[in-house]
Amino acid sequence: MRILIATDAWHPQVNGVVRTLTMMAGAARALGIDVSFLTPQSFRTFAMPSYPDLRVALPGAAKIARLIAEARPDSIHIATEGPIGFAVRRYCRKRGWPFSTSFHTRFPEYISARLPIPESWSWSALRWFHGASQAVMAATPALASELRGCGFRNVVLWPRGVDAQLFRPRAVDLGLPRPIFLSVGRVAVEKNLEAFLELDLPGTKVVVGDGPARAALERKYPQAVFLGALHGEALAEAYAAADVFVFPSKTDTFGLVLLEALASGVPVAAFPVTGPRDVIDSAEVGVLSEDLRLACLAALKLSPRDCRQFAASQGWEASARAFVNNISDVRIEIGPDLQIAAELPRLAT
Repeated sequence: MRILIATDAWHPQVNGVVRTLTMMAGAARALGIDVSFLTPQSFRTFAMPSYPDLRVALPGAAKIARLIAEARPDSIHIATEGPIGFAVRRYCRKRGWPFSTSFHTRFPEYISARLPIPESWSWSALRWFHGASQAVMAATPALASELRGCGFRNVVLWPRGVDAQLFRPRAVDLGLPRPIFLSVGRVAVEKNLEAFLELDLPGTKVVVGDGPARAALERKYPQAVFLGALHGEALAEAYAAADVFVFPSKTDTFGLVLLEALASGVPVAAFPVTGPRDVIDSAEVGVLSEDLRLACLAALKLSPRDCRQFAASQGWEASARAFVNNISDVRIEIGPDLQIAAELPRLAT
């Protein structure tokens, strides 16, 4: 069985969407699912204004059609609401093919943080985009409930996972005064990093990641340590070196970095919003408070072992099984001579 995932977010971008798709696809392949991607790497791209490291694809209709035909998928999933996502959506709608989508990013909040565009306009556009989807995948029950309340239909759950072999407790010394309060993610205005960097905390604040706000924040907060974007073992070691993981964002739909930190034995401090609230729930692995400084200091007292045990049970195989089950009823027909009407069997959970 073949699944084609259309996404505007792809390598070399470093974000939760890319990591989620990459890790889920690897786990799905281990289950015997053939997963391929339709990404910006197949098209001409241009740098997004004010965000030069983010390149936007310029997909042509003819090439979209050829790439889909070459992939010969049994099911199509549209992961993002960008140019590729719109082009594949248009192609499927024109042919009457059902497809699934996923909701990764709160674009209404992101856009309003940069431009004077009412959030209601963006939500209306998102409802239209996902309105034709057979299954709109959300990472948590709270997000699914929120989307239904905003008028989204066919909302289903697609939980995230963590690579507990890569992200694990280990002895790492960054040579910095402790305790170390760490934040990982895109360094951009919507991540609310200033709420973290403004805090009066002992030890050292460390930021891992890159983005358009990095240079300005480095100038404004010279006492913080900015390590830039890290990957693989280097990223895992940065997590393991921390005493508390600080997640100041109020707009993320999930926050994959939360599970990565917990798997590394690092408790979380965050605001009590969707994302942190859904990941941590009632477990004693983090502190959620409107007073982020209080949450940081209280998290120092939590058990690294409890954090590790909590996250280690949430692997990518379960995420992949949920993804495949969500699109198990997709039926499409491809090509003028080849008729495909395949139903993906449900995988045991």
